[in-house]
Amino acid sequence: MQRAVKRDQHHRRDQREQRARGLRRAVVSAAAVPVMLVAAGCSSDSGSGDKAAADSGTKTSASSSASPSPTVQAAVYKSIPDACKVLDKKTLEDLVPEAKSGKKGSSDEASTRASCSWSSLDNNGVKGSQFRWLNVSLLRFESDVTRGSGAELAQAYYKTQVQDAKSVSGAKNLKSAPVAGVGDEATAVRYDLKKKEGSFKQETVVARAENVVVTLDYNGAGLAGEKTPSADTLNKLAQKAIKEAVAAVAEANDGGGAGTPSSAPSKSASKSPSGSSSKAASSSPSKSAAKKS
Repeated sequence: MQRAVKRDQHHRRDQREQRARGLRRAVVSAAAVPVMLVAAGCSSDSGSGDKAAADSGTKTSASSSASPSPTVQAAVYKSIPDACKVLDKKTLEDLVPEAKSGKKGSSDEASTRASCSWSSLDNNGVKGSQFRWLNVSLLRFESDVTRGSGAELAQAYYKTQVQDAKSVSGAKNLKSAPVAGVGDEATAVRYDLKKKEGSFKQETVVARAENVVVTLDYNGAGLAGEKTPSADTLNKLAQKAIKEAVAAVAEANDGGGAGTPSSAPSKSASKSPSGSSSKAASSSPSKSAAKKS
């Protein structure tokens, strides 16, 4: 009987130990599951992070490639007329009656810069003579993405020309006034200039039409006893001539004006304005007119 009891006790103890070992294995297995889940989660996060970075790089690359290139408004006028042909024959007879023909400028560039001058000497023998000198110059600016539109560059040069006309050494009784109805803007400058040959009346009219600047210099003097010409008369003639010159610019571009598109800037044209501007500014027409008078 005792042996049976002992066998039963041993049997129960073995069952308890087996259950304890099974419980321990279950606990260890349960503890291993979160570790696997965490590892799987990290692996999943890493993949999504790489994908997000790749997507971000793609978007950045696409954004960079889609960045717009610098642009500038195209110049309206793409050519200029022959400076010696911008004035009507009758107009030339009024301004320089004894002139035979115009003299082209030595630095003319067909599409960007042109000038022409006329000299007239009406000799009245012992009564003296009347002298007139006329010069018309045109300068066209092309648009440039680094410097600005042709109209903006022309406007800056226009202001320089007006200022140069007002800054002639020895000028007396200087007056300036805007001229209506000529291009986009125009200014007339007048003054008296005393020289060894006599007293000269100078008229300089500067006009801007879109991306082209037209400068007209006109002066006159009564020599060897002849009376000095009227400043008002010279002013009216000069304003008439500048209107014709500006109109000739539009005609040379098929009558185009504001709002008329221009062709794409050419390499040669885009380089010309910078050089033309500096050269023209260094030898202002108004100053050269004073020297030749």
